[in-house]
Amino acid sequence: MVYKAKSFSLKTLFSFLGPGFLITVGFIDPGNWATNIEGGSRFGYELLWVVTLGTVMLILIQNMAARLGIATGKSLAVNICEYFPKPVAAFLGLSVVLACIATDVAELLGGGIGFTLLFGFPLWIGVLLTLLIEVFLLISQRYHKIEKIIVGFLGIITLCYLFELLIVHPDWSVIAPKLVVPAIGQNSIYVALAILGALVMPHNIFLHSNVIHSRRWGVSEEEKRDLLRYEKIDTLFAMTLGWIVNSAMIIVAASVFFRNHIPVTTIEQASVTLKPLAGQFAGILFAIALVFSGISSSITVSMAEANIITGFLGKPEDPRTMLYRSALLVTAIPAVLIILFSVDTFRVLILSQVILSIQLPFTLIPLLILCRNSQVMGSFKSRKLEFSAASVISTIVIGLNIYFFYTTLTGGN
Repeated sequence: MVYKAKSFSLKTLFSFLGPGFLITVGFIDPGNWATNIEGGSRFGYELLWVVTLGTVMLILIQNMAARLGIATGKSLAVNICEYFPKPVAAFLGLSVVLACIATDVAELLGGGIGFTLLFGFPLWIGVLLTLLIEVFLLISQRYHKIEKIIVGFLGIITLCYLFELLIVHPDWSVIAPKLVVPAIGQNSIYVALAILGALVMPHNIFLHSNVIHSRRWGVSEEEKRDLLRYEKIDTLFAMTLGWIVNSAMIIVAASVFFRNHIPVTTIEQASVTLKPLAGQFAGILFAIALVFSGISSSITVSMAEANIITGFLGKPEDPRTMLYRSALLVTAIPAVLIILFSVDTFRVLILSQVILSIQLPFTLIPLLILCRNSQVMGSFKSRKLEFSAASVISTIVIGLNIYFFYTTLTGGN
């Protein structure tokens, strides 16, 4: 029987929307808050182009990750284990687990700070509360219920920042060119790299290749190819929303702090300083969005961690197993310890995002190799144009890392 391509359907589109939004939550997490606040408060609108570049990179890379999952029926972690030599796969698995620990630090710390700002809790109580809510939601809910909760959280975060944009009255004539015109120097490279790492997060690439399986993609290649357009719309729409929110973070920080020559060294300081300059309501919106950001992003990183650990160990991803439940906590424990014994939480947040950017090549290169392999992808193999664009992206990431190390070693930062 020959499969007949179906016409575009809004009903079908709405049923496929979701996986991209889970990924979007991951790159408007507390780590992004720290990097965007630092970037906006120190350099004004200068680094807005990094958000645009990172979003363009995301759209291409996340689409490739999702297509890998659709074409093979397996996540990136499982594909790496099957097609790469064991020592290489072990190294890649260890590197991404370390990146997950860095991510956990950002998510739990952000949620903890948010609870402190809203209710006056000690930081450690806010961190543990964030962790408990995250684990409860993951263990007690089905996937689609979690997805709806996270999309709801994303909506709250977006609305909070859109309201803040209305409050701070930014200079849009200055902002427009900064969104697309690159400008960088020795003083801003560290923050630019951190912003990039916070946007193109390694665990999100692994996660997208896995959560895409929550949708029914059919059996035949023709049917999968017909439905792929819905995945592309999901990815494009979700990534664009993330671009808006991240840009809004930098714009608010630049409009409030940079404009008034106020250096910001902590998220708590950003909240306190925001109130007299932009109003009490802006400070409340800031804290509410931070809480929802910390909880929702910690859920998605734990989902990624469980898939990464079970995938690299060659075990089934079953939420009922002890391994899966242990995987939800294995990276959270060292992350909690790092938070509890850190003096400068803001610096820890920035450093965590730099660690993600350093790991990125070890996620991007395997993805490119797999997507270009016809034995793995069949007719879904990346075409030359896509592969070339992805290769350029990987080269940019590696180049930024090299420049970062150079400026750090030579005392440029």
